[in-house]
Amino acid sequence: MKQLIIVTGLSGSGKSIALRALEDSGYYCIDNLPATMLASIADHLDVDHKRIAISIDSRSVAIETLPLHIEQLKSKNIDVQVLFLESNVETLVKRFSETRRKHPLSKDAITLAESIALERDLLGGLGEGLGHVIDTSYLSANTLRGWVKDVVSIEHTGLTLLFTSFGFKHGIPLDADFVFDVRCLPNPHYDPVLRDLTGRDEEVQAFLKDHAMVSEMMHDIRNYVEKWLPCFVQDNRSYLTVAVGCTGGQHRSVYLVEMLSQYFKTTQKVLTRHRELK
Repeated sequence: MKQLIIVTGLSGSGKSIALRALEDSGYYCIDNLPATMLASIADHLDVDHKRIAISIDSRSVAIETLPLHIEQLKSKNIDVQVLFLESNVETLVKRFSETRRKHPLSKDAITLAESIALERDLLGGLGEGLGHVIDTSYLSANTLRGWVKDVVSIEHTGLTLLFTSFGFKHGIPLDADFVFDVRCLPNPHYDPVLRDLTGRDEEVQAFLKDHAMVSEMMHDIRNYVEKWLPCFVQDNRSYLTVAVGCTGGQHRSVYLVEMLSQYFKTTQKVLTRHRELK
């Protein structure tokens, strides 16, 4: 089947990195294509390439018509996926300051932060319901490349359930649909033997399994997701992101995400992420 991946989102959120990752995965890539030219992509998919990835930014003419163009392409039997890259203001300001690049919407009369806010307004709720939102605020370039390759490698029919662990001290993921706080659970960090390990290690898992409240928390999260998952499937959602957070994102949240992913993989397409693990 012919495939088209559209990469869009905020300037500075990593669209170029994502596009290069797709190029490494065998996609023919086009940077900064105007939204109004999307219709012509169907001809290239028929003649030249079976897999194309393009990036579209907020400066594109009629960016607000993107959902309409996507539906038109889907009607031509093209598998269209959208990756919307997001990031918080502080991270975007830092990235532009470090690279000394000018924001695409910057003008003499407004600040960098105001340019970012303007772009967010222009894009509106474009990411919501259109495709997969990735919050790159705390991601390294290598991690983002890996996440993009994971997303495009999975079969995109029906809903994909994405479990991600994180540390509250680094901020809540912007792309989360549900957020569960597990900081109330016993913390392996205070055991010197376990401190430098993660929730993937057997020793940490054994420690957490010994506490009944950890199992209770896991079952409660599992039951909640199971109860409401059919509603999101009926709503034709492509992704449902469930974020589980502890203090540092190393032990408790990692363990629970691993266990939840393992459980749901028997019935659902699942992606697993650990934001704070390098």
